[in-house]
Amino acid sequence: MKMPWQSMLYGGDYNPEQWPREVWDEDMRLFDLAHINTATVGVFAWSRLQPAEDQWEFGWMDDLMSLLERRGKQVCLGTATAAVPPWMARQYPDVLRVDFEGRQRQFGMRHNFCPNSPSYRTFAPAIAGKLAQRYKDHPGLVLWHVSNEYGGECYCPRCAAAFRRWLQQRYGSLARLNEVWNTSFWSHVFYDWDEIVPPNMLSEHGNPHNPDQTAFQGLSLDYRRFMSDSLLECYKLERDVLKEHTPDIPVTTNFMEVYKPLDYFRWAPHLDIITWDSYPRAGTDPADTAFNHDLMRGLKDGQSFLLLEQTPSQTNWQAYNALKPPGGMILQSLQAVAHGSDAAMFFQLRRSQAGCEKFHGAVIDHVGHENTRVFAECQKLGQQLAGFGDALLGSELPAEAGVVFDWENWWALDYSSGPSNDIDYVTEVRRYHKGFYDHNIPVAVTSVDADWSQYKVLVAPLLYMVSAATAAKIRQFVADGGIFLTTYLGGVVDEHDRVTLKGYPGELRDVLGIWVEELNVLLPEDEVIFTVNNPSPALQGCHSGRIVYERVHSEGAEPVAAYNNGMFAGTPAVTRHAFGQGQAWYVATSVQPAFVNQWVRDAAATAGVEALGPKQPGVECTLRRSDKGAFLFVLNHNEFPVRVALDSGWSQDLVSGKTVEAEGFTLQARQAAVFSHR
Repeated sequence: MKMPWQSMLYGGDYNPEQWPREVWDEDMRLFDLAHINTATVGVFAWSRLQPAEDQWEFGWMDDLMSLLERRGKQVCLGTATAAVPPWMARQYPDVLRVDFEGRQRQFGMRHNFCPNSPSYRTFAPAIAGKLAQRYKDHPGLVLWHVSNEYGGECYCPRCAAAFRRWLQQRYGSLARLNEVWNTSFWSHVFYDWDEIVPPNMLSEHGNPHNPDQTAFQGLSLDYRRFMSDSLLECYKLERDVLKEHTPDIPVTTNFMEVYKPLDYFRWAPHLDIITWDSYPRAGTDPADTAFNHDLMRGLKDGQSFLLLEQTPSQTNWQAYNALKPPGGMILQSLQAVAHGSDAAMFFQLRRSQAGCEKFHGAVIDHVGHENTRVFAECQKLGQQLAGFGDALLGSELPAEAGVVFDWENWWALDYSSGPSNDIDYVTEVRRYHKGFYDHNIPVAVTSVDADWSQYKVLVAPLLYMVSAATAAKIRQFVADGGIFLTTYLGGVVDEHDRVTLKGYPGELRDVLGIWVEELNVLLPEDEVIFTVNNPSPALQGCHSGRIVYERVHSEGAEPVAAYNNGMFAGTPAVTRHAFGQGQAWYVATSVQPAFVNQWVRDAAATAGVEALGPKQPGVECTLRRSDKGAFLFVLNHNEFPVRVALDSGWSQDLVSGKTVEAEGFTLQARQAAVFSHR
């Protein structure tokens, strides 16, 4: 779908309903000063737009939309459905959730609706339709913002009934359901659909010290899938009515990095463009933020996305809400653009006077004028983004290396009882992604269902849950010449969390050329040491593994490294298997970054995958390419200047206006440069 904006979106959430009318005109003046071109409005305005079931008040929104139009601002219009109004909770209590402990919620907070409430599913698309009918011809409307940061779960009787219907559609019969859930365990065989209840702290989850632990992984895994699908259905109800009235206006909802409750890969096809909210904590490794951006770009196979929220200064909800240092906000914004964002938007444009977000940063602070450090930085960023024009819009980030992320695999791992509570799927995936990041090798985050044909190197850490279809894709990828790596606990279960029998790693045993006999757990203070005996100069020396380690037997794979200590001393810790035209690697422990970096360098060299620039600590390089040219981003995350050398062909820095010198250039602390190709 062609997007209706002609330049980078710059602005953010604006809540004028919290302010008297005379403040609005002053806000417009300040927006102009900051080069803000887009305002997100109406996100939490349901009770102002619909104060009663049969009463509507659009006058203030009409005034706001007209004011924004006169000042030349684009509008991202919220459907206001992220929090139900008080009257609805009082008159229609079915909209209120039942929590994980089985308690009926009362009115309050946000994300406070049951996704299977008939009342919510009636009222939410109704207000979306009212807004679409009223503002469908507004010239400034460029994007629909449905609800806000969907999330949470419900365990009410309506959700229980809907879950049973969902299961009937998925499995067809109780016999099939009993088979895939292995209900012979602990006398759980079901003979009537109504015997199935949601898995919560009153049923299958009974450990208050580890609520994720469940007696029946298959049941809990399916409830996760169901709840993600239920919220998606709520989104689609609003999207459909918006599309009916405004088919050419893109529709989205904002995501939240690696947010556990929702499978964003299942959601992505239903969004016209991915949008997300980035709030790294003070001290966050820039590689982790880069991973989040790459994940958002990967949700729609490399399509550019929008950074819809970030704070210009500080948050209010973290344990330690430190200010971003001078230059930090601009650098983080340009990092988002470097990884595929066509926007840099804030929460929020004017700081709230009261409520839990009154200490959340904003472009316009409580003092109410432009003479602040934060406003000056926002003004500077606005100038820089305006200078890009339309050159970057919709451009791609070509990558020949991929890292697999799978929500259902994450859920299944965390629901398992054992082998170790220290196993962390997200940490393991990020560690391998960081290996490419540290070498400035372009890398994509992809799913098990995506097209992998563009990749020469593919890494799928902790790929515990592997269906027959996924296993077939992996075999084909390697047979066609790809380099593939997975790690300990790979291929153990199928998509229903049933162990694949006849030996680990199950469906991957042939392509990996190994049999994993057993797994041992390490205490937090312990480690295993392994020595690389591979002839490649890129892989060498001793390395350590933590958390768990496995006893591996070769069935055709070459042992690349062997344990020096522990119960499995002398057995393979790392293997490589020639399969077809490619290679399949297995790492039998949670290795430290030094080994990952060596492996990435070796795999990239073998596959002919090139880096964008020299490896320099704290210096990040990305490349965006379109029919308007190629644009190299160089970001210095260090607290000190660095000297950067580039290949010939890169010309003027679009940020500073300076021309690249033959011998390189100096990039100041927490600054970025963007070069176009000559």
